[in-house]
Amino acid sequence: MRVVVSGSTGLIGTALGASLASTGDEMIRLVRRPPASPAEIQWDPGAADGGIGRAALAGADAVVHLAGAPIAAGRWTAARKQEIRDSRVAGTRGLVSALTAMDHPPSVLLSGSAIGYYGDTGGREVDESAPAGTGFLADVVSDWEATAAPAEDAGIRVVNLRTGIVLSRQGGMLGRLLPLFRLGLGARIGSGTQVMSWIMLTDWVRIVRFLLDRRDVEGPVNLTAPHPATNAEFTAALASAAGHRARLGLPAGALRFGLGEVASELLSSARVMPRRLLDAGGKELWLSGGPIDTALAAEFGTARREAG
Repeated sequence: MRVVVSGSTGLIGTALGASLASTGDEMIRLVRRPPASPAEIQWDPGAADGGIGRAALAGADAVVHLAGAPIAAGRWTAARKQEIRDSRVAGTRGLVSALTAMDHPPSVLLSGSAIGYYGDTGGREVDESAPAGTGFLADVVSDWEATAAPAEDAGIRVVNLRTGIVLSRQGGMLGRLLPLFRLGLGARIGSGTQVMSWIMLTDWVRIVRFLLDRRDVEGPVNLTAPHPATNAEFTAALASAAGHRARLGLPAGALRFGLGEVASELLSSARVMPRRLLDAGGKELWLSGGPIDTALAAEFGTARREAG
């Protein structure tokens, strides 16, 4: 396959590119700078047509759209919230405009999304049939997905990748936390009862490869493991994998003082189940298989074997 990917230099995009290369598929990167090779196409996420010429995407079989400003990179000032929104909504609008202008567009668009769509679900379990929640992220994700919808009118199969917290020792949230946990400074956040819906990076890539080929799957798909975990369970599992015990706690008030509005996302619950994936492919889609402690033990067991 010839797969066009935006956000290709991030943790997820890099892993997807390595997977495609390992099977002889070709990844074409959308980049903002002038292209450095034939495997790159320049685009402008803020332009109405994405800044992409009609001929540039010719011959592409699929598009995986991952570009978007980091959610938790700092306090949510008004400018920061606008950047988070524009990087997703405006970027998707421009890319979809370029795709729908093609005479022979790619057959599938896997468009980035997030489980932030559901808002704070508390202890309630939700799947893809649940309505949108409330709050800043829920509003952004709803508009993000709606902006991808016009691609369907051009005959493109659109899948909204409602991704949970992606875990990998190579970076992301786990990469930022690991140094603290290795020093024995891992801490439960707030009460620790809030639920996080997570997925290992290797499973995310495996499932996206599955979705590229499954022509019968379209619309929203939750990319989460079948075993949501509380923050206390995650903290204990990561501490154990790092060779320590987690004895510390970070009060909710201190988190709100330090991070402002973004702290609400760390203190909220999202018990999100991947119902459509379970129906389409079963539990075999997840190599990690089990709950958070098993998944993290396997992740860091691999790291220790490689180091040895």
